[in-house]
Amino acid sequence: MSKSDHHLPGDPLPEEDYELQPASQSSDPLLPSYDEHKPHFPSPHQRLVMNRRQSSLKKILTCTCLSLIIALPSLALIGCYFGRDGLDRVRSWEQLPPDVKDWLDEVLPANAKVDHGAFPTDIGYAGPTPTGSEAALLVTAPALPAYTNINPLLAPTAKVKDNFNIVQHWGNLCPYYSVSSHGLPETSSLVPEQCEIEQLHWLQRHGARYPTSYPEGPSAFASRITTARSNWRAKGPLKFLNDWNYLLGSEVLTPFGRSQLFNLGVSARIKYGHLLNKMKGRLPVFRTESQDRMLKSAQNFAAGFFGIPAEDQYNLEVTIEAPGFNNTMAPWNTCRALGGDFKTKLAEWDAVFLKDAQKRLQDMIEGYEITIKDAKDMMETCAYETVALGYSSFCDLFTQKEWKGFEYRNDLYWWYSSSFGYAPAKAQGVGWVQELVSRVTKTRITEFNSTLNSTFHNDVQFPLNDPIYVDFCHDTQFALLLPTMNLTTFAETGELPTNHIPKHRSFIASKIMPFATNLQIQVLTCSGTKNVRLILNDGVVPLTGIKGCPEDDDGLCPIDDFVASMQELIAGIDFAKECRYDKGQDQTTSDEKVSEVGDINQDTADIVVPEKGEEAVQEKTEVEDEEDEKKDKEDDDSDSDSDDDDD
Repeated sequence: MSKSDHHLPGDPLPEEDYELQPASQSSDPLLPSYDEHKPHFPSPHQRLVMNRRQSSLKKILTCTCLSLIIALPSLALIGCYFGRDGLDRVRSWEQLPPDVKDWLDEVLPANAKVDHGAFPTDIGYAGPTPTGSEAALLVTAPALPAYTNINPLLAPTAKVKDNFNIVQHWGNLCPYYSVSSHGLPETSSLVPEQCEIEQLHWLQRHGARYPTSYPEGPSAFASRITTARSNWRAKGPLKFLNDWNYLLGSEVLTPFGRSQLFNLGVSARIKYGHLLNKMKGRLPVFRTESQDRMLKSAQNFAAGFFGIPAEDQYNLEVTIEAPGFNNTMAPWNTCRALGGDFKTKLAEWDAVFLKDAQKRLQDMIEGYEITIKDAKDMMETCAYETVALGYSSFCDLFTQKEWKGFEYRNDLYWWYSSSFGYAPAKAQGVGWVQELVSRVTKTRITEFNSTLNSTFHNDVQFPLNDPIYVDFCHDTQFALLLPTMNLTTFAETGELPTNHIPKHRSFIASKIMPFATNLQIQVLTCSGTKNVRLILNDGVVPLTGIKGCPEDDDGLCPIDDFVASMQELIAGIDFAKECRYDKGQDQTTSDEKVSEVGDINQDTADIVVPEKGEEAVQEKTEVEDEEDEKKDKEDDDSDSDSDDDDD
C-alpha cells in the first residue's frame, strides 16, 4: 500500500508522489543543453536498418497477439476441464516461467495454501504424558452441574426484573442451557443408583450461527433502513441506529457457536467417557451433514470430546444434505407434503404482542415508518448480534413482556410448522426413529421405505454394537421427533392460541431446540432389567405417552415396551402417502416454510423416494403454475435450521 493511500485532505503530498521531481544535483542546468542534443539525420544505410528492425518488431507483435488470442481461450478451456486443482498443478510445474505463474495468479488466483514448514509442532520433548481413567460423572457425582453460562457474550439486562433472563426467551435462537425439568422435577440425568449405563445415543444440534442467506429477517431490515437512511433520523434509545451498520454473516457458525460445541464435547466426555472402555479397539462413528455449520459443529464437538488431534480417534460420516438425497437427519428434503397455515397464525400474534413496541419505536424515529415486521426483525437482530458480536443495542429496546411474547412467537412457529400441529411431522421424523430402534435392538434395517438411505447402512458406516453414538442435526429434527415418538407431555396443554399466552404451557421452543440443543437417550440396566430414558438439555423427559411406559420418577421405561411402542408407531406411518408419493397425488414440494438455509423451492426438481433407500432421484416435472404457488406460500418470518422451510 502506497503512502498516498493514507493521505488526508490538506496534507502535503509525500515527495515521491509529485509528478515533477526536484533535480538530483543543485548544479544541473534548468534548461536543456543544445550542445549535447544537436540535430542528426540518418544515412540511407541507417534508414534501411531501421526499417528492417521495425518490420521485425511488427512481426513479433503480431505473433504475440495471435498467441494471446489462442492462449487465453485455451487456458479457459483448461480451467473448465481440469478445474481449480488442475490449474494449481499447472502452477507447480517447475519449467513454467515465473512471469507466467505470476500472470496466472493475477488472472485466476490460486487457492490460498499455507506453508507451515517452518513451524513444526511435533518436535519431541513432550514431557511425561500419562493418561488417567475415563470420567463417569453421571455415575459418580452427587449432583448434576447445571449449564447456564453464555460467556463471553454480554446478556441484556435493561427493563427486566425478578431475575428474568432475556437470552433464554429467544426460542430456537437462544443459547443452550440446562433445563431444570420437563415434568419430572425430582430427578436429574444422573444415572440412578441401582442402574448402570450400557449405551448412549446423543442427538446434537449445531451451535449458534449467523442468520440464513434467505433475504428476510435481520438482513431485510438492514436493507430497508439503509435504503431510506437519508430520509430519517433516530433519537432516544434508538439513536444508535443513526450510525448502525449490518455486520452479520450468513449460515456458518459464529465463534461462540464453535465454543458451544467444543464445550459440549468436553461435557460429554466427562459424563460418558467411561463408555469408550467398551469400544474394544473400535473407533466410534459420529454422523453429520455436509452443510458447513453441521460439519464444523461435529468437528468442534469431537475436538472437545477426544482432544486435538481428534481425527484418528473417531470416524466422521458426512452425509449429503440437499434436495435429491435421503437423509434421516435432514428429512424435509425427501417429503413434499404440506402442513398447516402457520404464517397467518404468526401474523395474528405479531399484531398482538408487538402493537405497543411498534408505537414506542415510531416515537423514536422521524422520517421512517416502523412496521410490525420491523419490530420483529429488530428482536431477531438482538438475538443474532448477541451470539455473533457479543452484544446488541437492539435488545434494550423491548420490555420483559415483549420478550415473553417473542418466545411464544417461536412456540407458535415450531408447533404449527414442524411438530404437533404439522401434519407430515411423523413421516419426516420416522427415519431417525427407525435407526434408533435398529441400534438399540442391534438389528439391521432391511426395508428402506422412508427417509433412510441404504447406502450407509452397513457394518462399517452404521455399526450396531457400539456403546456410544453421536448424530448432528438441525432444530427441526427435535420438533419432528416429539410427535413421532409420541412424547405427549410436550402437548399436554393442547394447541397454541394466537391471542394470548397460555399459562403453564407445555411446549416451549427455548427449552426444546435452542442453539446447541441435545437429546441424550440412555440405555440402562437397572437391577437386571434394561430400561430407556430420554434427557433433553439435561432435563429428564417423561415417557408416559409411549405405550407401555409407566409413570416413573426417574423417567425409566422398560426397553422391550419402548421398542415395541416405537415399532408400532413406525408401522402406523405410511411415508409414501403422507409425503404425497402415492400415484395420482399432486407433486408438491414441502416448501411452505423458510428454514436455516433459506427457501426449499426446488424450481424444476421433485424428489422421488427410491425403492431401496438410495439417493433420491430428481425429476423435472413441476410446471410454472406450481412454482408461482410455492413462491406465494414461502414464509418470510421463520429462521429455522432445516431445508424444508428453512437452522
